[in-house]
This record gives sequence, C-alpha cells and structure tokens, in this order.
Amino acid sequence: MEDLSSLSDNDLIIEARNGNDPAFTTLVYRHDRNVLSMIAHYCKSSDDAKDIYQEVFLRVYKGLKRFEFRSEFKTWLFRITTNVCLTHQASYRRYQKVSISPDEEGMNPKVEIRSPEEHEPDKQFINAEMKGDIQSAVDSLAPKQKMAFMLKHMHDYKIKEIAKMMDCSEGTIKKYLFIATEKLRLKLKTI
Repeated sequence: MEDLSSLSDNDLIIEARNGNDPAFTTLVYRHDRNVLSMIAHYCKSSDDAKDIYQEVFLRVYKGLKRFEFRSEFKTWLFRITTNVCLTHQASYRRYQKVSISPDEEGMNPKVEIRSPEEHEPDKQFINAEMKGDIQSAVDSLAPKQKMAFMLKHMHDYKIKEIAKMMDCSEGTIKKYLFIATEKLRLKLKTI
C-alpha cells in the first residue's frame, strides 16, 4: 500500500478525483482536528457537532471535482465549514428563542437559548428591559451603520447582498459593521 501522508494537499486532491478513496481519507485526517475545533466554537451539542462534521466532509467530497486550486485547500475547507456552521446555527435559531437574563446576583447579563414555554414573568421583564437598551444602542448608530448592522445581524443577509442593497463596496459594509459593533460594545458595556 502506498504511503499517501507525504503527498501535498493538491496531490491528494488529484488522487481523490481519480477515485483513490484512501487519498481522500488522508486529506480528511490531515485537517479534521482544525475542522472540529472550528465546529466546537459554533455549537455546544456533540450530536450537532457530529452532524456538522459529516456535512462538511460530504460537501468537500461532492465539491472536490470543482476545486480549482486558486486558493489553498485548507482555505476552501474552512469556508465550507463556516458556511455549514452558519447554516446550522440559522436553522437552529428558527426553533429557539434567545433571551437575556442576569446571573444569580442580578448582575452580568448572559445570553441563553431557551424554549418559549420556559419564560417566567420576571425574566420577561428583564428581557424586555435589556431589549430596550439594545434597541436604544442600535438606534444611536449612524444611519448607514445601523442599516448594515440590522441587515447583517437581524435579517441574516450576507455582506455581498448588503453591499448591493446599499450600493457600496463590500469593504465599506465591513467598515460599517466593525464601527457599529465597536460602538455597541462600548455603549452596552456601561449598561
């Protein structure tokens, strides 16, 4: 049996495209720790992590024929991993509510994912108050920063789509989002 571990990623891709399944397996093993590490930042459930991991490498396997060697394989793989994680996170959010509640001492708000039936009246009051503070902070942003922030974080549009909607470059949208995030972080830190 041939030792594939000494081959470069590009050589392994070529081999895998030619039907060499052990070459694909070597490629997976070479990068799976980094993929798992990225996935761990996106989900808390090991079952979800396993599903995402499988989906990532299924997409890689199916898309390998279209890989054009314009970027490193690792960059392409992480782009796929990020997309799968975000897609999973977006679909998960459809079935969950995000609430903000204080810790036991009533300090240090933290974000929790809770089912709608778990809300207690006192937590609803705190959530409404915090929601008001967040809305106030968002409303204080400059109009273009606010628009970019809301399109990205409240309506889940991609930067490219936002740039088209706002008729400016993707770099400008990234700048608006960076400034908006920094302003919100400073404003909400004092609350």
